[in-house]
Amino acid sequence: MSIWPADLAALGASIHERGLVLGARLQHRERTESTNDDAKAGAKAGAEHGTVWIAEHQESGRGRQGRAWASPPGENVLMSVLVRGRFAPQRVALAALVTGLAVRAALAEALPERVVRLKWPNDVQVVTATGPRKLAGILVEAQSRGAMLESLVIGIGINVHTRVFPDDLAHRASSVALEGGLPDRARLVADVLGYLDRHLAVVLERGLGSLHAELERHDALLGMQVESESGGGVAEGIDAEGRLLVRDTAGEIHAWGSGEVHLVPVPAAP
Repeated sequence: MSIWPADLAALGASIHERGLVLGARLQHRERTESTNDDAKAGAKAGAEHGTVWIAEHQESGRGRQGRAWASPPGENVLMSVLVRGRFAPQRVALAALVTGLAVRAALAEALPERVVRLKWPNDVQVVTATGPRKLAGILVEAQSRGAMLESLVIGIGINVHTRVFPDDLAHRASSVALEGGLPDRARLVADVLGYLDRHLAVVLERGLGSLHAELERHDALLGMQVESESGGGVAEGIDAEGRLLVRDTAGEIHAWGSGEVHLVPVPAAP
């Protein structure tokens, strides 16, 4: 189902019409080890700010915590964006969140009958009758020089056409096609890049600003009982630094900067 060769011209035209910097240079791979690895190699070789790598299939795609990101060839969005500049290391978390908002907004357009939310720190989920299911994931990797970062590679994976998932994912993953939306990969990519082009540079320089309210509206964990290796409690939102705020049983607020967060199952009524 390889559609990129036919659609790359349309995608490029859309990017040009919108006047986007991000995506003005597209690198397409039929098959690669990892688009993030391609982007990091490109950064070292002098690739320009805003270059985007898109692949049909990844041999070694990965998410946070080094987990493999499996995707059947030709079915989904597998892309990485190179962002150059000088950033404080703390901005990596904000880059992941604003990218999550970009992907969430694009998926909400593709799925107007569904509720799509951002699960801190890097997943985008659709609300279903059987619970939240993952539609997309984000992995931001930074390259530093001294105490500052000189570039970011933003990896994005979006489930678009996939209708059958491995057994270990079937109960917690979904796709645009499965949720009844229009599975248009080129449109999704253009919408994500358009959002990032408008907001990413401002967030990296000044912080979340007005996007903080948008983050609160679409926060999948807000008010939920959560746990991680840091402890547990009720999620109270996300602060200006991109940390998850959790109130423990004693009423104390803790700011979690990273980690794998799980919802605590609600006991069934007797």
